[in-house]
Amino acid sequence: GGGIKEIDDIKKLVAMGIEKIALNTQAVQNPELITQAAKNIGSQSIVVSIDVKKSILGKYRVYFLGGSQPTDLDPIEMALRAERAGAGEILINSIDQDGRGKGYDLDLIKSITATVDIPVIACGGAGKIEDLAAAIQIGGASAVAAGSLFVFQGIHRAILISYIESDQLQPYLA
Repeated sequence: GGGIKEIDDIKKLVAMGIEKIALNTQAVQNPELITQAAKNIGSQSIVVSIDVKKSILGKYRVYFLGGSQPTDLDPIEMALRAERAGAGEILINSIDQDGRGKGYDLDLIKSITATVDIPVIACGGAGKIEDLAAAIQIGGASAVAAGSLFVFQGIHRAILISYIESDQLQPYLA
């Protein structure tokens, strides 16, 4: 993802060995690109990334251009539009939760997973292993994405790249 504007960009990336293409801004501005991409490389390779922010009145809205530009689109409407256009996956990112480590927006995730029939990846908010499990078990996500959880460690939030061992995940997989 990032800077993909036309089908030729996607074809070049696939020719280099890239298996998944994430579309965000173009999914909002040019949804036909989703359809073109799905026809050219298959829906399984097209991920529509939806950045969402909640208004002070509690209404969810889709943002694009790195979360800087608001739209009038509701995230459920956007997810359905992406699915109909040929997306194979939705990555739903809560701008409000992103980087805070206080957990995913489970209401947002549930609203998307209850609406679409394609896999949903939860993003934005993971602070502990339990958050990963909650996004899947409560939110219904097919997968989770996390960044800060693996980079910032301890009370001082020191930078340390780490990975969760499979035995740490076992209690949450039951």
